[in-house]
Amino acid sequence: MATLALEETNGARPAGPAAPMTAWQVWGLILIAPYLLVFLVFVLYPVAYGFWLARDPQTYVRLFDDPIFPRSVVNTLAFLILGINLKMMVALALSGFFVQARTWIRWLSLQFILPWAVPSIPTILSFRFMLNPEWGIINSVIFKLTGDDGPNWLNDPTLALSLAVMVHIWKSLPFWTLILIAGRLAIPGEIYEAAAVDGAAKWQSFRYITWPSMQTLYLTCTIISMIWTLGDFNSVYLLTGGGPADLTHVLATLGIRYLRLDAVDLSMAAIVCALPLVLPLVFFMMKRLSK
Repeated sequence: MATLALEETNGARPAGPAAPMTAWQVWGLILIAPYLLVFLVFVLYPVAYGFWLARDPQTYVRLFDDPIFPRSVVNTLAFLILGINLKMMVALALSGFFVQARTWIRWLSLQFILPWAVPSIPTILSFRFMLNPEWGIINSVIFKLTGDDGPNWLNDPTLALSLAVMVHIWKSLPFWTLILIAGRLAIPGEIYEAAAVDGAAKWQSFRYITWPSMQTLYLTCTIISMIWTLGDFNSVYLLTGGGPADLTHVLATLGIRYLRLDAVDLSMAAIVCALPLVLPLVFFMMKRLSK
């Protein structure tokens, strides 16, 4: 009897009824329900529908046979490599300039942030108007100074894509500069004071103090910038429209071209082809941030 009683005591008790949810749990479900609904309707459903439209392997055969597609891939890689590296290096340098506590630098920083704060459509279209070969302000100045007509800036594919990269850098540079400024301000000033007492030069302070402290932040910003840059179609589409002769398209604008040609499956397939560039970056970023 004692043995049976011990076995009943040590045995698993039958599960009782689940405890009712508390008021906080109920309100949590109520508040999170709109977010889940918006996520399902405007994020998950469009992505799944896009994959469904691009499910036919013959679609990718047609896409790869299009001579504009390989040119768009090359343009995308060039856009990423040039745009991201130049942008982040200049942002790192400017963060050291704007972190100085001087009144005129603070006023200048307010002007510097305007390109990022103003919407993309008017700012990028203003560049397109200035680059107009007939009545643009740039060619007008060239004609007044030299008496010669200026070049047709957007008629050369290489020059047009380079200008699109410059516009992208100009537009997004203030944001990443602000992020790196915050990283610099998080470094204790006592470390720089101790280095100055020891006779360290500015480049030595940057090499042994600033860069080791900001290396993780810089890498994280670079990865996020790569993801955002891959989806940036404004800089190319609003400036060049993919021209001339569809030679400045990137993958983000190539999908819009196919939409205009009423080829929705090719548009979705072009976007799906960009996923091998995005997913490794997202995985690496999440792995890096989880450490």
